[in-house]
Amino acid sequence: MSTENSEIADWLLRLSTAHKRWGFGLCFLYLRNIKGFVWNHKRVYRIYRELELNLRKGIKRDKPEALSIPETINQVWSMDFMSDTLNDGRAIRTFNVIDDFNREGLWVDVDLSLPTTRVIRSLEKIMEWRGKPLAIRCDNGPEYISQTLKDWTVKQRITLLYIQPGKPTQNAYIERFNRTARHEWLDLHLFDSIEQAQLLAIQWLWSYNNERPHTAIGGVPPRQLLKQA
Repeated sequence: MSTENSEIADWLLRLSTAHKRWGFGLCFLYLRNIKGFVWNHKRVYRIYRELELNLRKGIKRDKPEALSIPETINQVWSMDFMSDTLNDGRAIRTFNVIDDFNREGLWVDVDLSLPTTRVIRSLEKIMEWRGKPLAIRCDNGPEYISQTLKDWTVKQRITLLYIQPGKPTQNAYIERFNRTARHEWLDLHLFDSIEQAQLLAIQWLWSYNNERPHTAIGGVPPRQLLKQA
């Protein structure tokens, strides 16, 4: 291979490695329009084929590790926020908490704002009747990484399990809960007030826990699985 052909091959290999989704067209345009090379299109494409870059397979994605299933209640809870609006256009937030063991919805709190202190207050209310979890899984939202929450969990001897940024699959149980809440509660109602949204949340949560079959836990409602356990 000539020196110039070697240079073309080197550029193609570097571009294909750095930009895995670029095909020949983008590579050639980069070399022509960005780097200023005047190599013939057919010549560059011939080398591209000789390097078998046209046969590259799709990007291999990292397969997320499956979430472990707790063996008992209060082993791991998951928490997350959702957003919606009132009829007057004001944004509202919901704070959702589930027990990963039986996917039971432990609470849905609704308000215009849900700062860290409100998160702690909601968790304490749940703990009054449910008991204390060993760990709580959450994302890296500002309410969750605040020192106030960290200090509270240390005092309560609760471990915070932070998922990696941009990896919602690591919090799959609450993500699935959120999708169901969106589809069967939030999207079905127009809310005139926080009080109305909260009432409908409580009503939906009772049905979710006691009547709605959950395919991931054997086709039974969360509370039924709890009784069986």
